[in-house]
Amino acid sequence: MGRREFFVKVGFLCFFLFNLFSFAYCSVIYNITASRPLSSEQTLNSPRQIFELGFFTPNNNSHNQYVGIWFKEVSPQTVIWVVNRENPVTNSSASLTIGSDGNLRLLDGQQNSIWSTNISGQSNGSIALLSDDGKLVLNSIAGENLWDSSQHPTDSLLPGTWLAYNNTTGERLTVTSWKSDKDPSVGDFTAGVPPQTPPQAFVWKGSKPHWRSGPWDKTKFIGIPEMDADYQSGLTLIEGLQPGSAYLTVSVLRNCSYSMFVISPTGVLRFLCWVEVRGWYARWEAPVTPCEVYGACGPFGVCQRYEPNLTCRCLKGFVPKSDEEWSKGNWTGGCVRRNELSCGGNASSINTQGGKPDGFLKIGGLKLPDLSEFLKVFDEIECHQRCLNKCSCSGYAYVNGIGCLIWTGSLLDMHELPFGGQDLNLRLAHTELGETPVDTSRENSQPIMWGSTSEDKDSIELPLFDFHSIIVATNNFDIVNKLGQGGYGPVYKGTLQDGNDVAIKRLSSSSGQGMTEFKNEMMLISKLQHRNLVRLLGCCIEREEKMLIYEYLPNKSLDTYLFDPARKAELDWSRRFNIIIGVARGLLYLHRDSCLRVIHRDLKVSNILLDEKMNPKISDFGLARIFEGTQDLGSTHRVVGTIGYMAPEYLLGGIFSEKSDVFGFGVLILEIVSGRKVNSFQYDKQHMSLLAYDNAADRPTMSAIVSMLSGEKSTLPEPKQPTFTFQNISSNNHFQSQSNSTWHGNHGVKAGYKHDRRSTGRVIFLIRSD
Repeated sequence: MGRREFFVKVGFLCFFLFNLFSFAYCSVIYNITASRPLSSEQTLNSPRQIFELGFFTPNNNSHNQYVGIWFKEVSPQTVIWVVNRENPVTNSSASLTIGSDGNLRLLDGQQNSIWSTNISGQSNGSIALLSDDGKLVLNSIAGENLWDSSQHPTDSLLPGTWLAYNNTTGERLTVTSWKSDKDPSVGDFTAGVPPQTPPQAFVWKGSKPHWRSGPWDKTKFIGIPEMDADYQSGLTLIEGLQPGSAYLTVSVLRNCSYSMFVISPTGVLRFLCWVEVRGWYARWEAPVTPCEVYGACGPFGVCQRYEPNLTCRCLKGFVPKSDEEWSKGNWTGGCVRRNELSCGGNASSINTQGGKPDGFLKIGGLKLPDLSEFLKVFDEIECHQRCLNKCSCSGYAYVNGIGCLIWTGSLLDMHELPFGGQDLNLRLAHTELGETPVDTSRENSQPIMWGSTSEDKDSIELPLFDFHSIIVATNNFDIVNKLGQGGYGPVYKGTLQDGNDVAIKRLSSSSGQGMTEFKNEMMLISKLQHRNLVRLLGCCIEREEKMLIYEYLPNKSLDTYLFDPARKAELDWSRRFNIIIGVARGLLYLHRDSCLRVIHRDLKVSNILLDEKMNPKISDFGLARIFEGTQDLGSTHRVVGTIGYMAPEYLLGGIFSEKSDVFGFGVLILEIVSGRKVNSFQYDKQHMSLLAYDNAADRPTMSAIVSMLSGEKSTLPEPKQPTFTFQNISSNNHFQSQSNSTWHGNHGVKAGYKHDRRSTGRVIFLIRSD
């Protein structure tokens, strides 16, 4: 290449790059004015480059162009608002500009107005901007807000406060789905909050309800069970800021770069979260199952299961309106009363009831029916009486945060919730109630209820997860999701439909632990609430499966740090002390401060879980026992636990008490402080094991231990000589004879004692495994 040719080519390249950069620079603008319209080659950006507005083609095979707003850094493109969803432009000469009347206008290639903000009155010098919260705003030259896109949403709601309704002005907030994923024109589904008391959210298909949230109780929509389980729904309804108005507040979800509500083309309302490594995923969505579709089981019909297959039943006292239709799986016709009510009935119905009045049957755990009437009454007793006195009243409910709800006529859109739910008091003829009204209408009831092992009268409620949801959450128990393996069985990480992570303990069929331990753990943890105890979220009992669902703790168990040479450095002394005192407080709660007195019996490092801040939580209550009243000691013929952590009196005699846990806690402290496993405390023949320094009578209580650790006790007791030592038989060659020995068999462990000829009065216990 000659020198001249080289410079010509370099010059051409520089000219090309200069024009390319100039084009790129000019393609992004930050405001629209009458003299600076937005062309189809340009985009309007928000100040921090979060959102972008411009022309887009949702279907690459289409010539139709729309103007919309999308997240600038999100791929694939996610459009949150569309200007001209019903009027696409078909040429490249279209523009978005400010008209002579100050309105923002979309013009086609022939300068015809396709869309306008339609502000009344003249406003010279308007300017259009895109804000960092995703709003297209039209301001006057003086900065007055004339119009913004948040007042006219399409299918999405971003974080912020949105008008739900205003009865004075007649304004309503609704979002309407796209026709399809590739067609932003108005679809079949609309979501909103109609003005009613109490308010509730709806999704409509055309003019017919498709899904319903249940009424707002000042903190949550009671028909959405996820909002009833310490769940960040991201949605709050605010009433009373102005008379006859309500506002929706959409929150930013934790750990999400972006979040938004959107109504899909198929009518599913979703709260979406976007994270860079995962993309968009639904933290919550509805309707998902057929049970959630409005009126799926017809009048007086209840959807039985919160699962993919629709199964309906009639309320107690009702029968299918058409047996033929129900046998075909068509439940929309619902149910009718089997016996007429005496109130408002004819003479024959009154005679049938023997002149006795109607009564009420309480049905729990329901999504309450639609079309309720709200009454301002003093209490639930008055609510009951008002319904009883009104012959057309078919049922009532008294809901905390709302008050008295009564229903007249048919009860529609009910289903059993997987957890939470409300009590419906159903009006029935006296003959349907029997002598002692009992709610027998819920087959395979959710949540599950069991009696306590100590008090049958004391029952618990625990959310019941279906097996299908567990399969989905764990990706069919994928080995990648396996967190660990214990004697009970494997533990898996799972991600629920709402995006929350959980730990799922699956009882192995070969496990020595069975239904007794399973029920024991469920009943205990469901009754115990403390920051240093792991939280049980629910269970799954289906087919041959028995599973417990816990909160997920990302740092797993203490032993994964303590005994790992590569990770133990992360446990500095401050963290180790925090773990020690946290476990101590958890045990103190179990022993003295909870509603039950509980002995854990299996305290060890692998049963101490760590949350994201390395705070400890005691887990695994399968072997725990409850003490009643003034009881201090318990005994058992079945000694179970982990060698090294079991107190001598328990290992040898089956006697357990609070001091049994204190022994385990002492071993735990030794391991935390030394970073060594209990079974590694081996010494030469001249030294005894550290575990020897432990006599039940000398052990302090957990309250004393907490006082010591917190510095409340300045004077600590002097340590005493050990009562027994523990040594391996193989190392005791210096013992020449054995006398007065006894052996007790417990799971392959044998124990005995010998007189130590080297020290007067010392009894040495020998432990060996067969």
